Amino acid sequence: MAADTAHNIGPVILLGPPGAGKGTQSRRIVERYGVPQVSTGDLLRENVRQGTPLGIQVKDVMARGELVPDELMYDMVAERLRRTDCERGYVLDGFPRTSAQAAWLDAFLQREFFEKLQRGKCLPIVIRIGVDYNGLLRRITGRRSCPVCGRIYNVYSQPPRVADTCDVEGSKLVTRDDDREEVIRERLAAYELQTKPVVEYYAHKGRLHCVDGDASVEQVTKQIWRLLEGERSGE
Repeated sequence: MAADTAHNIGPVILLGPPGAGKGTQSRRIVERYGVPQVSTGDLLRENVRQGTPLGIQVKDVMARGELVPDELMYDMVAERLRRTDCERGYVLDGFPRTSAQAAWLDAFLQREFFEKLQRGKCLPIVIRIGVDYNGLLRRITGRRSCPVCGRIYNVYSQPPRVADTCDVEGSKLVTRDDDREEVIRERLAAYELQTKPVVEYYAHKGRLHCVDGDASVEQVTKQIWRLLEGERSGE
C-alpha cells in the first residue's frame, strides 16, 4: 500500500505502558504516512558509530556508566528533527521521558518551525494508549516466542495450534525473562512513576488525547488515524 503523503501529520508522541502496543502503532503510522520514526536509542548508537563530536561525548559518558545528560540528548534530537525527511511529520520514540524534556521540545519546535506552527503543524499530537492493568498483565505474560523464527504468540489471545509449539518451525516456544509477571509488575510501576509528569504536562497544555488500548489492534489504529488526520485538518 502506497504511503498517504497528502497528510502532514506533524510530530507524534505515543505514550503507554510496556505491552500497550506503542511499537505496533508506531510502525503503522510510519507506513501509512511515509514519515520516519525518530528513536533516541537509534540516535545515540548512530552518533557513536559515526564518531560525531556528539557521539564521542556520549561514548565517554556511557563508558563512565553515567546517564546521557539532557543537553547532549537535546543536541542530537534537534539535529535529527531538522532533516528534510521530518518535514511532514515523525513519530518520536523514547523522547520526551520527563516534563523538562517535553518543555524543551515545545520551545525548540516553536523556535525552529514558527511558520509551520501557525498552520498547526508544529507542536506534537500526544496520544496515550490506555489499557486495563489486569488485561495488560495477561497480554504480556501470555506472550511466547519461537527461538528459531521469532514468531510471537499469546496463549490467551493468539495461541499456537499445538500448545507451546511454533506453527511454522515446530520448535518449543519460550517466555522471555522480561515477560515474567514479577518483572512486568516492576516495569509497570517504574513506567507510571516516570511518565506521570509527562502525561500531566501535556494534559495541562490541552494536547493529551486518549485511545482505548483494550480494543483490537485494528480499532486502535483507526482511532489514532482519526486523531492525526482530524487534528491536522483543523476538525
